[in-house]
Amino acid sequence: MSNVKHAQYRGGLMLGIFSRFRKGKEKEKKANVQPVQQKSELEKLCGDDKETYEALLNTMFLDQRKTGTTMKEAAENAKKFEKAKDFVRAKVWYEIAGGLAIYEGDVKRVVEFFSSAEKLSPNARYTILKNPEKAIAKAQEYYKKHLVQATESS
Repeated sequence: MSNVKHAQYRGGLMLGIFSRFRKGKEKEKKANVQPVQQKSELEKLCGDDKETYEALLNTMFLDQRKTGTTMKEAAENAKKFEKAKDFVRAKVWYEIAGGLAIYEGDVKRVVEFFSSAEKLSPNARYTILKNPEKAIAKAQEYYKKHLVQATESS
């Protein structure tokens, strides 16, 4: 008994060894539990249409009022930075202008701004350019549902 460290004896059983096995089973049970991922409102709205969801995921603003700028100002800034050969900032401003155009439902401007951003960064691909009409229609549904609720509760 003296050579076994930290083991407890109760009724002739060595609990230290057996408790190790029990802990392993508890860890297995915890590892098998899958966390439930809740879908975002945008995912729910797009449903099984993954292409539209991907198109809007990184391009639309959930609340455009928080940008602090207008589409016109963003487009002017983008053109200004593009002329100054600051292509990174120009790309960012084109993306902002494109996001604001999504909010306004202006398909032509969405294509214009995201095409310009894509030209400035050849590695960037904007899936919204594949089917902008469909993506903007889903975005408009989102805005009608969520921004109207937000303004009513304010």
